[in-house]
Amino acid sequence: ISTQQQQQQQEQPPKPKPVVLKPISNIATFAFGGLAGMGATCFVQPFDVVKNRLQVSGAGGNSFNALASILKTEGIAGIYSGLSAGLLRQATYTTTRLGVYNSISERMVAQHNGAALPFVYKLGVGMFAGGVGSMVGVPAEIALIRMSTDGRLPVEKRRGYKNAFDAIARISREEGVLTLWRGATPTVIRACVLNATQLASYSQAKEMLQTYMSMRDGIPLHTGASLISGLLSTIVSMPIDIAKTRLQNMHDKEYSGVLDVWRKTVRKEGVLALWRGFTPYYLRLGPHTVVTFILLEQLNKLYRSVF
Repeated sequence: ISTQQQQQQQEQPPKPKPVVLKPISNIATFAFGGLAGMGATCFVQPFDVVKNRLQVSGAGGNSFNALASILKTEGIAGIYSGLSAGLLRQATYTTTRLGVYNSISERMVAQHNGAALPFVYKLGVGMFAGGVGSMVGVPAEIALIRMSTDGRLPVEKRRGYKNAFDAIARISREEGVLTLWRGATPTVIRACVLNATQLASYSQAKEMLQTYMSMRDGIPLHTGASLISGLLSTIVSMPIDIAKTRLQNMHDKEYSGVLDVWRKTVRKEGVLALWRGFTPYYLRLGPHTVVTFILLEQLNKLYRSVF
């Protein structure tokens, strides 16, 4: 029996050596994350505008009617309102989020002698990176919410910000610097929940698609897994997102906090109002995830080929 075992061991092909990728500098890691997020935002900004307007409207309606109304009254520029704030948000939030996540992950992998990180570790790093990134990006988030919803207000009530930097400067001057972090609590909670959900569901979806549909690693697999991840992330994070949006957009002290937003929304508009704007939110989150990571991978490949 021992001879047979020896023969079987000799017949087994050698295990492939793990591919060791050339490390990317911390500066490039942060910069690539921001650039990838900004590129993706250029594609999905119209969905963000529709989602924000549906969430602050407090009225019924669907995404397609909202989109048609914006195009009719404001033109193409209307569905790209707040683009400068959206780009600034990616330059702050996504730069920090992906930069922190990749930097910490690479160090932890090195400490584990190149072994893959346990699933729980990835969740923890993702939540931490999302929380840090969201705190950095809150001012741009507020500018984005206000600029993208300004067109639905009567002319006399519109804020008329020229761009994201004008919005931040005016908010600081007219309402105080701390207003730039209004709604920071739901923003951080949303970022932590969203990052944890995206990471867990994306990894699981990739494994299931590879196992049950025999999909190979590549853009089709990443696209399918990202869309599944985006759907689950949308369901989990939307109630937090609508609370954040309404807190950041309110003119007066309409709400005292997240729980107050949920209580008043459910009482006046029903439970399903917590998921108002679901379609544009999902259409934004899914493609944004796909485009962001495709761009990020290409930037990483370009860096490794040049340096």
